[in-house]
Amino acid sequence: MKTYIVVEDPKRWNLKVPGVEVVKARDYLADERYSEPGTVKVLNCCYYYHYQSTGYYVSLVAAARGHYPMPSVQALQDMRHNVVIRRASHNLTMQIQRSFKGMHGDTFELSIYFGKNVAHRYNTLSKMLFNLFPLPFFRAFFIREKGEWLLDDVRVIAARDIPEHHHPFVMEQISQYVGRHVWKRRGKKQLYHYEMAILHSPEDPTPPSNAQAIQKFCRSAERNGVGVEIINRYDYAQLDRYDALFIRDTTAVNHYTYRFARRAESVGIPVIDDSLSILRCANKIFLAELMRRHGIATPKSLIIGRHTAHKVKELIGFPCVLKIPDSSFSLGVYKFNTQDEFKSAVETYFKDSELLLAQEFIPTEFDWRVGVLNRQPLFVCRYYMAEKHWQIYNHHTPNGTDCGMADTLAVGDAPKKIIAAALRAAGTIGYGLYGVDIKEINGRPCVIEINDNPNIDAGIEDEVLKDELYDRVILEFVRRLDLSHGKS
Repeated sequence: MKTYIVVEDPKRWNLKVPGVEVVKARDYLADERYSEPGTVKVLNCCYYYHYQSTGYYVSLVAAARGHYPMPSVQALQDMRHNVVIRRASHNLTMQIQRSFKGMHGDTFELSIYFGKNVAHRYNTLSKMLFNLFPLPFFRAFFIREKGEWLLDDVRVIAARDIPEHHHPFVMEQISQYVGRHVWKRRGKKQLYHYEMAILHSPEDPTPPSNAQAIQKFCRSAERNGVGVEIINRYDYAQLDRYDALFIRDTTAVNHYTYRFARRAESVGIPVIDDSLSILRCANKIFLAELMRRHGIATPKSLIIGRHTAHKVKELIGFPCVLKIPDSSFSLGVYKFNTQDEFKSAVETYFKDSELLLAQEFIPTEFDWRVGVLNRQPLFVCRYYMAEKHWQIYNHHTPNGTDCGMADTLAVGDAPKKIIAAALRAAGTIGYGLYGVDIKEINGRPCVIEINDNPNIDAGIEDEVLKDELYDRVILEFVRRLDLSHGKS
């Protein structure tokens, strides 16, 4: 991705970054050479950012051209609103108190360069503030009132006002933002064609990829000329330093994973899975309606509200399965054997959702899971029910969660009708990475649900393809990146 550093006077710009063009602000705004649309980062380091100033217009014009300015006009406006600063102070109060515990005095200034401070102990707070105020260089001003530290103000640091002894640190941060060099494990620098972030949280209780699979994705990326960095939920504002985003956290709509997907899309980088796929797959009500609209076979289903719940007995029958719309990993899915059981429990679930999904109960030994990437089959598994349980996951054992066994088949060895049903179902969602769950009833495939961000665990889904599975995913990113950069 091409990067411009835009300043009022390039002769006074002392932070040299190899391979990056420093452009005079007046030229960027007026010279047609810089007006062509494309995938371009614009690091706006002008001295003034106030409304209708040169710095303001650099970010505004960059956005109009389809470039990706840092900072954005929105970020410049946010830092001027006291209500935004007060909200940030409230949201970060625990980290603020933790960071300044034992601090003497009643005021403190924190200089933040791309989410980092020269003192490592302030990096967590710096990163959190950078997520809220995505500005390349800024100072956060804190005051202590009644024994509690508060965020009082946020001000941009002009490049010429950066202390000279901070220059090496700041140049390193700029290089990381615009550069292509990533340290490899052997301690040697390797020049990569692209850089990708993998969003992954080790504390996720049900991660879509285990630690071994994450490492396999990283090794595959290196083999295919893509540098990789593992990021977490606090790296939101740093997304535009990467060329692509791969989400390997459990996704949900009202969740940071959805915000990450939207952020990636807003700065023009390929993301799997995209926000629309998350939105469509996360809600079982939407999926039920979508499958009905496209005539795709599913278990007998009924969307119910408080005043229509009584229809379950007539239209679905018992036993039946009740699903909370945005649940995953068998959570929020309940089986009721009788109408009395159903009536005594259903009102509780309406407290969280106006609508619920009731489906007929279809016992099977296993569910098919077909992994689909860009409308092509990637892997096929059989997920067996947990021991003495009707679901793949049993979350109510004395020892915690238990899950059934799984085996993996070559795509060519799986029933063609299962593959065809999966591809048709996934095609209603998009071109991302999906896991389509299917029950085979009397020889007929019935789609249970479609999952964005499906499990890819080392030792299970990769049992047949081995490293090729990881290569196929990474090469799909490379294909998308090549297209976005005009490569055939």
